Amino acid sequence: MNYISIQNIDSLNKWVKEALKIKKKPLKNKKLGKNKTLGMLFFNSSLRTRLSTQKAALNLGMNVMVMNFTSEGWTLEFEDGAIMNSGASEHIKEAAAVVSQYCDIIAIRAFAGLVDKEKDNAETVLMGFLKYATVPVVNMESATGHPLQSLADAITMAEHKTKHRPKVVLTWAPHPRALPQAVPNSFVQMMQLQDADFVITHPEGYELNPEITKDSKIEYDQDKAFENADFIYAKNWSNYNEYGQITNSDPNWTVTADKMKLTNNAKFMHCLPVRRNVIVTDEVIDSENSIVIEQANNRTYAAQLVLQKILENGK
Repeated sequence: MNYISIQNIDSLNKWVKEALKIKKKPLKNKKLGKNKTLGMLFFNSSLRTRLSTQKAALNLGMNVMVMNFTSEGWTLEFEDGAIMNSGASEHIKEAAAVVSQYCDIIAIRAFAGLVDKEKDNAETVLMGFLKYATVPVVNMESATGHPLQSLADAITMAEHKTKHRPKVVLTWAPHPRALPQAVPNSFVQMMQLQDADFVITHPEGYELNPEITKDSKIEYDQDKAFENADFIYAKNWSNYNEYGQITNSDPNWTVTADKMKLTNNAKFMHCLPVRRNVIVTDEVIDSENSIVIEQANNRTYAAQLVLQKILENGK
């Protein structure tokens, strides 16, 4: 069993309920991971993903090994048939096979390069480990998806569920750097599994991959999108069509207290880290309706559920 996409979940509602049970008694299955090892390989930096996944593994009694390819290890070659007479020192074929001997589960974090759309969509790093590893693989954020985050988002929304069918808005917000589409992609896919009025709002030209958004509603007027919303999820992403470019930095898309007044007393969500007073104002993120810290806490139980299911599947 691998966990590569939110679409690997057979029943989101069932998984969320299981995660909430784990949250109540996180050490209940402490013996499940005894003598098992999680190998966490980072090709990009991390705070919440690293610590929450490591804590999840420890809650299950697992050993944890962490390696940062940004400063440790050999540069890897992923192309089959490559003549390795330049930068890369080791091929993924050997690397994945060797790591598989040391670990019972491999977790990978490798962002989009935001230069070559085709290469990013091919998920070179993640797919390389999937192809050549002999143990289960977990996606800790890849070029196009962050399924651990979106599962945590679903858990958090369930804890704040409304009595009525909720309106959930994913809103683009400005950012000084070009960011990947991974988090919004997985959030969209997660929402497509929910019974909700789901709206994506962003400036024209900032559409996400249409193969992911499918028939999800898109509204280019942010104020209109916010009307009567129960959840506002803010996130920046760079341009998908003019790939990796910043073609809009309009500060009017920042989530402010005045915009939140248009909502149905909505909860504010963000995956973190967040650029204060760029993505969202202090007044909003520090308000009682901000649940960003709860989201971060639920990252542990999302990861723990995934690891638990993999361990149980391997019995």
